[in-house]
Amino acid sequence: MNGEGKPVLRILGVDPGLRITGFGLIAKMGNRLGYLASGCIRTDAKASLPARLGTIHAALRELVAEHQPDQAAVEIVFVNVNPQSTLLLGQARGAAITGLVSSGLEVAEYTALQIKQAVVGNGHADKLQVQHMVRRLLSLSADPSPDAADALACAIAHAHGGQGLGRLPGTGLHVRNGRLIVGK
Repeated sequence: MNGEGKPVLRILGVDPGLRITGFGLIAKMGNRLGYLASGCIRTDAKASLPARLGTIHAALRELVAEHQPDQAAVEIVFVNVNPQSTLLLGQARGAAITGLVSSGLEVAEYTALQIKQAVVGNGHADKLQVQHMVRRLLSLSADPSPDAADALACAIAHAHGGQGLGRLPGTGLHVRNGRLIVGK
């Protein structure tokens, strides 16, 4: 509870990546959002794949233990250019999700389109627009790094979606011109 008797919900957003995994922690107090922490988990490119995945998993478990979030949201990543990159990114995402779930958190998942729509109002917004809106929505003094901004945006999308755009019913849900539309 905050000083006004309103419950505070702590949401951890994660932007998974094998080289850099962004994280962002926000607080939701009623209709207000507050910044708590953000940053990047970096893996050693010279390390083996299992070691890099272990780094992501362990770092997220440490973050959960330190910051005690109530919920987590993870970006669903799509890479279609290189199948090998897609597989590696999927493994990094799996390491992130298992780190969160093994820490006792329920994990919501959002596409980049859903996140950008919730934060910027345009599902095809570029990274600079996302950074700028995250800065404005959380009253930050400067734009966060791109990976941290994406993770914070994921947490914001979760907060704005009534605990998840990903939990909207699938029937009647579609995308038109980069916007998430419910109904016809």
